[in-house]
Amino acid sequence: MSAPHATEPVPVVLAGARGHGRWHLNNLRRLADAGRVSLAGVCELTPLDAEELAGFGAPHPPVAQGDDLGALLDATGARVAIICTPIPTHTDLALTAARRGVHLLLEKPPAPSFAEYERLARGVAEAGVACQIGFQSLGSHALEPIRDLVREGHIGELLGIGAAGAWVRDEAYFRRAPWAGRRRLDDGTGRRTDVVDGVLTNPLAHAVSTALALAGASGADDLSALRTELFRAHAIEADDTSYVEMSTRTGTRVTVAATLCADRADEPYVLVHGSRGRITFWYKQDRVLVQRAGHGPQETVHGRTDLLENLLDHLTAGAELLAPPATTGAFMRVVEAVRRAPDPVALPAQAWRTAPGTGDGAVRRIVHGIDGLVAASADSLTGYAGLGAAWARPGLEAAS
Repeated sequence: MSAPHATEPVPVVLAGARGHGRWHLNNLRRLADAGRVSLAGVCELTPLDAEELAGFGAPHPPVAQGDDLGALLDATGARVAIICTPIPTHTDLALTAARRGVHLLLEKPPAPSFAEYERLARGVAEAGVACQIGFQSLGSHALEPIRDLVREGHIGELLGIGAAGAWVRDEAYFRRAPWAGRRRLDDGTGRRTDVVDGVLTNPLAHAVSTALALAGASGADDLSALRTELFRAHAIEADDTSYVEMSTRTGTRVTVAATLCADRADEPYVLVHGSRGRITFWYKQDRVLVQRAGHGPQETVHGRTDLLENLLDHLTAGAELLAPPATTGAFMRVVEAVRRAPDPVALPAQAWRTAPGTGDGAVRRIVHGIDGLVAASADSLTGYAGLGAAWARPGLEAAS
């Protein structure tokens, strides 16, 4: 249940209302109907049309539109800004809002480098505004019960945590925007700016952040070691099939295997290994399966707190933020490791095949056996090379 809130709707500006921004637009529509927010403005290069803004008309004030976030915030007097724009723009736009005293819901990843993340966190703190990072799974009500089961020894000694994400994306996905599938991008002045749009850092970033949250390793100083295996089947710069292995300061091993080249899309999950049982958490569904010695399997489905609602409750009733910048420091260590790693290894043609995508003429690439490898990684806390994937041998690379 949400905390009591002010009777006046909180004015919100949405920066980036297309692509994933449509999800935020629909969520704002829901909260506007509930009287919690009003959509004060939309920052887009091309204004939204009447159909896209359906549901935000009378009796509410008209929605202001423009391509200058600072001017839009000044004109509307918005109290909250949602930033859902290309990754390289996150820090500058967030600080544009923060300097005006506007609170933030910032999409993940919060920044393309650890230096930019530090600049963001420092600027937000200096401005004295609230900032929520858009890791929606951190709002799941399943997290604390899972932590309790581990703390109380229900699955014995904690042996490690593995996450698995097997998704399907066709080649058009990597052409959806100039920054898609890029590690770096020309910023228009001849300089290359970081993007880091890889499978671990953007589409399946929730698998990384959720696994770290369950390991109690959210802060920037909570990891003691980190190793990556980065590959790509598609003709892109960034990684589409990768593995990361982390050790926490408390000695917990955390692994994530992820791909956008699966044969079939599957629900991503985090697997908590214990000496006498295990817990599987399908974090998009808030679904938990507990399997332990001496007991039958127990499955539960939990609720979830929306991160924008949590931010509103923080502003109006003092609720604790679920995903402030400080809780994403360990995730940003992963982003930095991916950013600084050698370019992903291009898999040879014999390692993948093509198949029809989701649209007319769409094509996708499927890495042979990757679905089983991703699951086996979470089950064994082992990378692709350790699992015997021929294409993961060091030094193997081929032109795309």
